[in-house]
Amino acid sequence: SKATVSVLYCYLKKKKQKTKTAIKMTKLFCMGNPLLDISANVDQACLDKYELKPGNAILAEEKHMPLYSELAQKDDVVYIPGGATLNSARIAKWVDSDLSVSYAGSVAEDNYGSILVKAAEKEGLNMPMYICKEEGTGTCAVCVVDKERSLVANLAAASKFDASHMENAAVTKAVQEAGVYYISGFFITTCPAALMSVAEHANAKGKVFTMNLSAPFIIDFFNEPLKAALQYVDILFGNETEAQSLADKEGWATKDVKEIAVKAQAMEKKGKARMVVFTQGSTCTVVATADGATTYDVEKVENIVDTNGAGDSFVGGFLAQYCKGADIKTCVMTGHKAAGCIIQTSGCQFSGAF
Repeated sequence: SKATVSVLYCYLKKKKQKTKTAIKMTKLFCMGNPLLDISANVDQACLDKYELKPGNAILAEEKHMPLYSELAQKDDVVYIPGGATLNSARIAKWVDSDLSVSYAGSVAEDNYGSILVKAAEKEGLNMPMYICKEEGTGTCAVCVVDKERSLVANLAAASKFDASHMENAAVTKAVQEAGVYYISGFFITTCPAALMSVAEHANAKGKVFTMNLSAPFIIDFFNEPLKAALQYVDILFGNETEAQSLADKEGWATKDVKEIAVKAQAMEKKGKARMVVFTQGSTCTVVATADGATTYDVEKVENIVDTNGAGDSFVGGFLAQYCKGADIKTCVMTGHKAAGCIIQTSGCQFSGAF
């Protein structure tokens, strides 16, 4: 009868709405040190001129400053929004275009800052940035020689983030609306007060605060603020080198990444139990939870061009799935896929659908 058809239609419509609600994703808020990558092909003479080595990464000195404008004048120059956390935020948005991603960092009101912000906004990110008056926008010269890259980073404005920016209306809104937060360990060197405000908010509201160890020097030389932040970290990311540095610093007499992950998972923690995710390049990823540790193999990638953005891309892929409630295996496998895509290009670049 028409009545039966009508009732059935209403039932199916409600069921469909409930299904949509069930997979509703949480918003992601990220904070870090943004750098505009200025990438171009150069010859050996250019490397020699600036005393650079292929496959190396250094902080800029005064002698390197003309390099940035030199690269900018090249016909093949490419500008790419960069910095570890911004890379992860961009990848998360690429992996799931429906995901709401906000990013806060410090740039100057200059041409490079405008290029960086507009490029990230074009990719779909919400960018409530702090505007630094003292320095120019942070840049990274990417000198490409036969698929090898020599990186020269000038942090400049990126290192000048002010904790007062957390009271900015757009930032406050993004923080309050988000359910998952991601900040790299590098930000500890910039503004630990801002980092801790996000960590404490996430803990107080029962949300998810995630962080990356980022580099051995963070563990070795910024251990006190790192340990303070780790108490709030719900998901800790890192690679095998950073895992070993953590083990050495904590006095854990082991080189087994799986064992280190288990020990890191058990470190002092406020609120819910921590998850630890340690990547190991092309071998496998280890995930430790309160229930124990699991390893996930990495699919082989043939056409490797540049592995620099692999870790950032893994985090982006992982969080894109985590924000919509996927299981750990799906999060890890998506992280692997994202990293696999990015290492087949120069720099953290992507196009088309994931």
